[in-house]
Amino acid sequence: MTVEAAIAKGLKGLNRMRKASVERKTRETDISVSLNLDGTGKSDVETGIGFLDHMLESFAKHSSIDLKVRAKGDTHIDFHHTTEDTGIVIGLAIAKAVGERKGIRRFGHASIPMDETLTRCSIDASGRPYLIWKVSFSRAKLGEMDTELFKEWFQALSQNAGLTLHIENLYGENNHHIAESCYKACARALREALETDPRQSGQIPSTKGSLGS
Repeated sequence: MTVEAAIAKGLKGLNRMRKASVERKTRETDISVSLNLDGTGKSDVETGIGFLDHMLESFAKHSSIDLKVRAKGDTHIDFHHTTEDTGIVIGLAIAKAVGERKGIRRFGHASIPMDETLTRCSIDASGRPYLIWKVSFSRAKLGEMDTELFKEWFQALSQNAGLTLHIENLYGENNHHIAESCYKACARALREALETDPRQSGQIPSTKGSLGS
């Protein structure tokens, strides 16, 4: 067997394992997520919040993560609990799927333009959660969704997936473009950070020998 074939075989075996399903039920929400980190970006999303569905479909497409989400929440009150808890469960599923983080590239970066808007995202899949959010909106809502909830979603993702996550909107005018470019930039950076590196197969990408501390 050639070296190339051995690497391909090893990656194929790893890909089969990088899947996870998580369910989380509280008095406020009932959410289930299934995902495959090594998918093709297929999505099947129902959160009861149209704009959030749109963002998660874009997130799946550009991360190449196959993503299925079913969320029911107390949207008769507002969208906060459903939005935040969806970020929590997707983050938990990512952490479960990536496991000990052996052999991943760890770092990812993307700058995403959408017409007049440019947003960049940098990720360290270190297991240590931290969010830097330098994004502002000129409107309180997009559709029926409060724009302040986007930060809550990314905060929940960061905390539960174990990501150091920096998102910065450099410029832009259209609030839809600003929000969507944040999800796309995060997706592309995450795809890069969680990719398996054949040169680091089975190794923790840290001089400490462990991640998360």
